Amino acid sequence: MLFGTTATIFIIRAITLVIAFTIHEFSHAWVATMFGDETPRMYGRLTLNPLAHLDPLGSLLLLFAGFGWAKPVPINPSAMRSRSGVMWTSLAGPFSNFLMAIIAAIPLRLGVSPSSSNLVGYFLINFMQINLVLMLFNLIPIAPLDGEKIAEYVWPPAWGSALEKISRFGPIILLAVVFLLPYMGINLLGMALNAPLNNLEHLLIGNALFLP
Repeated sequence: MLFGTTATIFIIRAITLVIAFTIHEFSHAWVATMFGDETPRMYGRLTLNPLAHLDPLGSLLLLFAGFGWAKPVPINPSAMRSRSGVMWTSLAGPFSNFLMAIIAAIPLRLGVSPSSSNLVGYFLINFMQINLVLMLFNLIPIAPLDGEKIAEYVWPPAWGSALEKISRFGPIILLAVVFLLPYMGINLLGMALNAPLNNLEHLLIGNALFLP
């Protein structure tokens, strides 16, 4: 077993979240800029400096409560060259998490042990899993998550008004799903994410399952 397992888990989670949040938000900023919107650059968000992206309260909550956030990247849709710019900008964040998960999975697929007796494997399995969770969570089509803007673009126009009504209460819905319902014994988020998470893990690393 790793020395100081609890401390090790905390450090690995902290490092992973700093990297994941930074690249996620930078990806939003970079794609928006590619579509002609200079707003992220003006606000200093076109950078890989974690201090530009991390929200202190959101980061602490994610470390200790499993739910948190980074600073949203400001964009100006009217400055983009294409109507699809907002959708691609929103998709860039979750997609970056998926790419990071793939990168972490490659050594695991090649035989690095994902057990807690192997520090490298232990880090890689946690890095992969956390990035997959962040990707799936952010794809939920509820504001202020990225999935809401993606759904707004790809869903049929007839669904637009319903999505708009739901989006008004998005933050309240998320707080209820993440905090209130689990307190009542209803893990709605787990029911929604566990199956795709398990499928993606098996797709990326096959039988190289985590061993405590």
